Amino acid sequence: MRRITVPLLALTLFLAGCSTMAPQYSRPASPVPAAWPAGPAYKEGAAKTDKAVADIPWQEFFVDPQLRKLIALALENNRDLRVAALNIERSQAQYQIRRADLLPHLDATADAAFKRTPEGLSATGHAQTTEQYSVGLGVSSYELDLFGRVRSLKDQALEQFLATEQARRGVQISLVSEVAVNYLTLAADRERLKLAKETLTSQQESYRLTRSRFEAGVSSALALSQAQTSVDAARVDIARFTTIVAQDENALSLVVGSPVPAELLPAALSETLTALKDVAPGLPSDVLLRRPDILQAENFLKGANANIGAARAAFFPRITLVSSVGFGSDDLAGLFKGGAFAWSFAPHISLPIFTAGANQANLTVAEVDRDIAVAQYEKAIQTAFREVADALAQRGTIDDQVAAQQSLTDATGESYRLSQARYEKGVDNYLQVLDSQRSLYGSQQNLISVRLSRLANLVTLYKVLGGGSQ
Repeated sequence: MRRITVPLLALTLFLAGCSTMAPQYSRPASPVPAAWPAGPAYKEGAAKTDKAVADIPWQEFFVDPQLRKLIALALENNRDLRVAALNIERSQAQYQIRRADLLPHLDATADAAFKRTPEGLSATGHAQTTEQYSVGLGVSSYELDLFGRVRSLKDQALEQFLATEQARRGVQISLVSEVAVNYLTLAADRERLKLAKETLTSQQESYRLTRSRFEAGVSSALALSQAQTSVDAARVDIARFTTIVAQDENALSLVVGSPVPAELLPAALSETLTALKDVAPGLPSDVLLRRPDILQAENFLKGANANIGAARAAFFPRITLVSSVGFGSDDLAGLFKGGAFAWSFAPHISLPIFTAGANQANLTVAEVDRDIAVAQYEKAIQTAFREVADALAQRGTIDDQVAAQQSLTDATGESYRLSQARYEKGVDNYLQVLDSQRSLYGSQQNLISVRLSRLANLVTLYKVLGGGSQ
């Protein structure tokens, strides 16, 4: 037994270090330019930071204390992130199953068999009752991985496990960004609702003055009706923004994963949302290859590459070992007495000769799967490049938009003040005042939208550059 076991153990250890038949992996070339786009839409002279955006934790990037608490709540309660974490555990268990196949499985067995042979079937012509008892240790169906089939499957399971970890990081990055954007959207809509209420108060005051002038015979019925339309329009906006704010709160509660305390809800847009006023994008080669979605696509590609090794190994012989050692007896009392020792060793080899093309088809499937994974990996890089480029294009012009919209709002405010004064002195009719009011209100609403876009753009840049996974 020792003469058999020692060489078998040595052969097993040797085969454990054998390589697989999978093709040598090499990362595909990046299908995007080596630099970000340039042109009128892009800001010249990018900001400089001490470290890459992907290395900046969200706790350092976001400085608003309410938003920080909301992100912490979301990371604790969000169900999508919870599912991603559970997928990691599941893939880890699957990888452990594949890794366990590399080593023999040792099982303890105990058997008892009772058999009665009737007179007509007995060689002695008399009925017989036989008993058999056995205990032992055995290895069942252990495959010697001569050509790396089991090891290739283990490598594929490992890449699947690593891909789930990258998927979790991607979900976390998206979650942090989604909480921040929903928070900003709620803040902007609350600011719009406040503006609508203030406008209604102003319109009601204008209506009261116009009615007094109408009753005194100074103003016309047309001016009174026009003033009434302004009041009603403001009331419509209040009802609309009240609904939108409620829906924003519901959306924020969903992404956080629990009801949001009232003290964590924003009252208006904050210009001190983040610690950085600008974000340095870095080089595409450094940024894109660190994004979790691209790393996940590469893990899938490596797994598909490993699966080719398993498909190739199917063309070669497969050797399995079955062995056991223990004690056996026809009497329970004599099971452990001298002479009851028993062992068995049964190697089995199978060589595929005719499979009707199944092995070749499996290899073709594995190779095509690898090619599909390459295309998906390249598409992930192209998509990521486009996302960063779009965010950079918006960043290059958003400050100009805010400045222009602020100037427009100031100008319309002055126009409204002058038209109101001319109307009160009888120089112009109320239609001029009404037009100025509408222009001012629309300009103020647009200013809120542009300010929201500027803050959301910073959050988007942080997301697409891979920030927020720590």
